[in-house]
Parts: sequence; structure tokens; C-alpha cells
Amino acid sequence: MQIEKELEARGQSHLLRWQGELNDAQRGRLNRQIEEIDWDILESIQTPESLQWGDIRPITGLSLAQTEENRAEYFSAGKSALQAGKLVAVLLAGGQGTRLGSSAPKGVYDIGVTRPLYIFEQLIENLKTVCKSCETTVPLLIMTSEKNDGETRAFFEEHGYFGYPKAYVRFFVQAMAPCVDLHGKILLEAKDRLAVSPNGNGGWYQSLKRAGLHRDPLLAHAEWFNVFAVDNVLQHIADPVFLGATILSGRKSGAKVVRKTRPEEKVGVLCLEDGLPSVIEYYEISERLANLRGEDGNLVYSYGVILNYLFHAETLEKIASAKIPVHAAKKKIPYLNDRGETVLPETENGYKFETLILDLIKLMGSCLPCEVEREKEFAPIKNKTGVDSVDSARELLKKNGVKL
Repeated sequence: MQIEKELEARGQSHLLRWQGELNDAQRGRLNRQIEEIDWDILESIQTPESLQWGDIRPITGLSLAQTEENRAEYFSAGKSALQAGKLVAVLLAGGQGTRLGSSAPKGVYDIGVTRPLYIFEQLIENLKTVCKSCETTVPLLIMTSEKNDGETRAFFEEHGYFGYPKAYVRFFVQAMAPCVDLHGKILLEAKDRLAVSPNGNGGWYQSLKRAGLHRDPLLAHAEWFNVFAVDNVLQHIADPVFLGATILSGRKSGAKVVRKTRPEEKVGVLCLEDGLPSVIEYYEISERLANLRGEDGNLVYSYGVILNYLFHAETLEKIASAKIPVHAAKKKIPYLNDRGETVLPETENGYKFETLILDLIKLMGSCLPCEVEREKEFAPIKNKTGVDSVDSARELLKKNGVKL
């Protein structure tokens, strides 16, 4: 009865139109999905057309030379924090390898040539290297999705966690967001199921809390979260130099960045907006700002983010209830029509919603950009061949001494 009133008040009563045809189990499943809807997502939508930027200016950060000059000091501070259990690594691994021609979790993709080498395996090796150099073990949280959770857990079990201590690993599932039609009506995927999609990487902390991991003894001393993406196989995870530099700077977040090689490169740009750190996506930045050069001839807005961030835990908790902008993307979404038939649309028929981790940077209030060497820390795997592909990542791994 309460669900019926809620849906009626929100103009979504159509979600219960097939109730009479459902058995108790199906009805319970649908009701649980409805109860879990985050209505705020549908009320704070941003589309690319509706975005309005404030006063955009360059942000100052650590250059490669500055980091090298202070490396010993940064490493010492970071190592001490790691040994005290103050950092938790968070791997964002909710995606599938669709663009690689695989329906499996992206992290299980084999990038080896003469031997098997999985994306997950390489990331774990990167983390093990840091743990060895700092004589400690870093807690690792892995965010999966409803679609790949079981397969991801089974994969790690099958491969013995690639030698990483299982006691230091936790999995949690990314929350989902409902899909709507072009008029804002939530779509049904089946008579007993809403059409949903992952709520975006900006919701990682809420998903972590939803899973109760913030109360896990493994996180008892956590003061920093190092969040990173599954598709960059050269990620330096729990990097003590990056951590130490961010701690000593007094800023509440940190971002690893590479210098853009050209104005049109497809990476988000770290800058200041109205005095606060912000990231402008490559498809949002104006042509003028993208091409702007300083007196030295270099791009003014050159800090390209690589999705390797540090977040101060206490500040994260303070902003946990703040509304993160919700980005709406027009998509072709399969749905159930009024006759109870599944429709596979040929054109975009609705919106999927997601929050983006880059929006958390602004809410944190301050950020330290930390420049890293592209060829040592940035080998994204977005495609099977070409730019940012399996092929290009293999070449970079070889350059860094990884046996393929």
C-alpha cells in the first residue's frame, strides 16, 4: 500500500500494472527494486546541453621535477601512512569487456602474449610491488556490478587472488539507477523487473557504505581512499610518493595527471572552477580553452586525469549526504511496452543516469594534481586495437619490463 502511494505521488504507478500476473516471489523482487530507488537521482539531472561552467582557471600542481626533488620526503610520509593502515585501495571493476569483444568482466581479459596475463593480475602485481617496498599489506576493496559480481569473485578464488592475501580483500556491489523514457517515466525490463543500469563511479562511496564496509575492521584506521580504474594496467596503486605529497600538502584530495599531448586528447582536464578544483571532460571543454597556450608554448589546461585519485576519508564522510550531479545520457534501452512485449529500440528512447567520480573532486574542496610519467603510469585499455587499446598497452608494458 505504501509503495502504491509513493508511486502515485511520483507519477510512476505504471510500474505496478502487471502485479496481478506476478507470483509472490516476483512481486517481492519488484517491490524490493522499487523500495531501493534513489529518487534524488531523477531530480538532479544534468545533460551536456544543460551544463553551465563558472570561472575557469588553471590549477597549480606538482610537476615531475618537483616530485623528484622531494621524492625522499614524500616517500617517507607515504610509507609511514601505509604501514599505519591509513590507506585503503578501491578498484572500480563494475564494467564488462564489451568493447574488447568479451561479455566477461573487463578485469578477466587476458592481455598476455606468450603466457596468460589478466588485467586483474597485472593490477595486483602493481599493488604487490608497493606493498613489498613499504613492508606492509594494503586493504583492497573491489567494486563490482550486479552483472559481474559472481564471476569476478569466482575468478579471484580460482586464481588464488594472484598471491595477494585474501584476508585483505573485500568485494562490494555498485548500486543501480533506474532508466526512464524521454518523458521521465521509469521503464520496465520485464513484468517483475525495472530497467536499471549502474549508477556510475561517482557512487562508489555510497555503495561501499551500503555494503557496510565502512564498519569493517579492515578499515579501522583508514584515513585515505585511493580509487583507481580497472582499465589502466600501469596504475601505481597505493603509491607512497603520491600519498605522502598529498598528506603534506594539506589538501583533501589528490589526482594523478599526465600532460596532454594534444588539445583534442580524450582525457578530462583538471582545473579550478570558481576557485574550487574541478574536472572538465574532453567533450565538455570549449575549443578555445582546449587550445589555449601559455608564453612557453605549452597548453594552459594540460593536466589530464587518469582516474587515480586520493580522497580524505573524514571529508568524504562530511560530504556523503551532498548531492552529486547526476549525468543523463540518451541511450537505446530495451523495455516492456503496454502490451507486455519486449521492445529493442532502434533509436534512443530514454535516459540512463550516472554520477561521476570527477564530480567528487569539487565537493572535496581542494585537490593536489600530481604529474606522472605517461609511459610509466598510463596504459588505458579502452579498445581491442588502435589508440588506448590492448595493443598499445602491451607495448607500454613491455617498455616497463613486464613479460608478456
